[in-house]
Amino acid sequence: MSTNHLLTLISSLVLAGLVLVLIVVGWRSRARRQSDIPDIPEVPRELDGETADFACDVQYVCTTTAGDWLDRIAVHGLGMKANGQAMVYPTGLIVTRDGAQDLWIPDEGIEVIRRESGMAGKFVEKGGLAVVSWRLGGRLVDTGLRTRTGSDTPALIEKLREIAPQAGDELPAATDTQAPAGQHDSSDASAEEQRK
Repeated sequence: MSTNHLLTLISSLVLAGLVLVLIVVGWRSRARRQSDIPDIPEVPRELDGETADFACDVQYVCTTTAGDWLDRIAVHGLGMKANGQAMVYPTGLIVTRDGAQDLWIPDEGIEVIRRESGMAGKFVEKGGLAVVSWRLGGRLVDTGLRTRTGSDTPALIEKLREIAPQAGDELPAATDTQAPAGQHDSSDASAEEQRK
């Protein structure tokens, strides 16, 4: 191997190492910023051994801040892809994830159910992803699921709509990702009163 080839190889390895370090540092920084996000709700014990109303194999794409698919949720393993299953019960959705904690989304926390063509680096055919917008603590988040069989996507959406009839089919234009609907900061209200 010539000196030029050796220098090129060393430079490439150093550059690849630097990029990897920056990715790790960025991910850890994101996790620190999101440390206020509560843990994933536990799957209710009464569902142990119960048969789901609907189940299908999925790829769990990730969970992001609602409407901002560049803002992956880094805590609780929510930002990493995984294979698993989506299981719809009368009281909510369980997403099993290989190598990660099962994700429980209660029916009353679901605010929007829709189909999308992509999110957070995963792009598929038009309407190929099922996206559920739900409340994790006080934050509205999007969870994306790619069904392994195309015909399962509309069936999954339909079953989710049955258990969460209150859910809309698109995010509001100005998405409030922090406070549940109807809740406002009391300091904003008092400031409004002082202006009157």
